[in-house]
Amino acid sequence: MRRLNKKKALNFVKELDAFPKVPESYVETTASGGTVSVLAFTAMALLAFFEFFVYRDTWMKYEYEVDKDFTSKLRINIDITVAMRCQFVGADVLDLAETMVASDGLQYEPVVFELSPQQRLWHRTLLLIQNHLREEHSLQDVLFKNVMKGAPTALPPREDDPIHPLNACRIHGYLYVNKVAGNFHITVGKAIPHPRGHAHLAALVSHETYNFSHRIDHLSFGEEIPGILNPLDGTEKVSADRNQIYTHTHNTKIQEFESIFRVINHAAGSHGVSGIFMKYDISSLMVKVTEQHMPLWQFLVRLCGIIGGIFSTTGMLHSLVGFCIDVICCRFKLGVYKPKSMSVFDGHVNSLTPLLSENAEH
Repeated sequence: MRRLNKKKALNFVKELDAFPKVPESYVETTASGGTVSVLAFTAMALLAFFEFFVYRDTWMKYEYEVDKDFTSKLRINIDITVAMRCQFVGADVLDLAETMVASDGLQYEPVVFELSPQQRLWHRTLLLIQNHLREEHSLQDVLFKNVMKGAPTALPPREDDPIHPLNACRIHGYLYVNKVAGNFHITVGKAIPHPRGHAHLAALVSHETYNFSHRIDHLSFGEEIPGILNPLDGTEKVSADRNQIYTHTHNTKIQEFESIFRVINHAAGSHGVSGIFMKYDISSLMVKVTEQHMPLWQFLVRLCGIIGGIFSTTGMLHSLVGFCIDVICCRFKLGVYKPKSMSVFDGHVNSLTPLLSENAEH
């Protein structure tokens, strides 16, 4: 009886404890629990590692705004090589208001039209990228952030001394034009001002020197931004005809430039002025491009979500798998079933403990 009273006292003391106790099965070490813990911590480490790279990454945000500053000038950046000597060609801009724009910002540099092996490799790479950009426009963000960022899109300098004579002219620089439609053109003879517009001194140039085969290394509008590839960058047009006219026009329906080539033959009814013409129009909308970065607080919230989500999910999956295994074992009677013995409490004993009575003691 003393032993029975002692166990009853211990059970009574345990019931007086107000703090809940963790079941022994929760702190029991098992092989399955250890495996789940290792997998959970591995997943947490991998996802946190990848999330750090997402935090370091940036993305481009494009916003459309109305251009309210209609009084300022628009800059045109130009880098074009023409297969004619510099003294025979002239470049200028004539806008919709018949205003001739001064070309003081343009430089004329005698060069060789044929590219060196290194320059030709760069040019082919540029054309390949342009072809991919026409199919997948989102590649421009990748180029801006990785490949071309911080480097100009112009051809690299020539690595060898040219063996051919300087038979071409590189026209590069910038122009400031009015925000109205116009055309930038390169034609025979230097441009001179005229009361009714402008004119070129083409009469002093022989037709035998005409050759408007050209290569557009760079043509952009606005401030020059490294890493941005423009639609006409890398365009090369070569023709054996001497009297030809090239027209590059922006098609607003497909949002691309169309290049039109035509040979001038007055006898056949094909009239015009030999040269290179680039027609443009100005939109009232402007695109604001900003580079954005994930804030630190958002990174910390996402990191806590990853850790807490994996911890909770693995716990639920482990409990569910254990429950399913118990159900299957009981359903198909896998293993030997052993009844659990009941502890002595309030005078009750299990079926395996003999009951002592006063008659038995006597």
